[in-house]
Amino acid sequence: MSAILDRLSHYLEALSEWVGKAVAWLTLAMVLGTVVVLVFRYLFNEGAIALQESVLYLHAMVFMLAAAYTLKDNEHVRVDVFYRRFNPRQQAWVNIVGYVILLLPVTIFIMVTSWNFVSFSWRILEGSNEPGGLPVVYLLKSLLVIMPALLLTQGLAQTLRLLLFLAGKADNPLPKADQHV
Repeated sequence: MSAILDRLSHYLEALSEWVGKAVAWLTLAMVLGTVVVLVFRYLFNEGAIALQESVLYLHAMVFMLAAAYTLKDNEHVRVDVFYRRFNPRQQAWVNIVGYVILLLPVTIFIMVTSWNFVSFSWRILEGSNEPGGLPVVYLLKSLLVIMPALLLTQGLAQTLRLLLFLAGKADNPLPKADQHV
């Protein structure tokens, strides 16, 4: 059973890893898009609404789709006044409780409350209100469901790994930086 859970957590984390690395390339596109917008605006005195919206969409994608990758690598901001002094088993319990008490309800809440908003946008194939804007606002709004789904998936993967660690069936999955014993 532990081998199955370990394999499942590995596949779930691989999804976060793949999405995170793919999304990282969007930052380059975002920077290049911003430069092009500025060149159009200040050198040619021209606006580029679709390009400006593209940069905005890319920013949203980077922020929202990389959240699970950030969680996977334990890079989210936290106040660790007590946590850093805990031993690895205590840290594992803190993380599990955090995932179950905080991450799980918040991600489910975001998905449930966003569902109608996103599905309505898809039903009408919502586009930009700006003349010359992008006709795919519904894709942007889909991030409101995709982000919590990815976070939920990564939280499940980490919870499985931590439970295997606590059961003595796996090595400590927490990054060494967290283990200030």
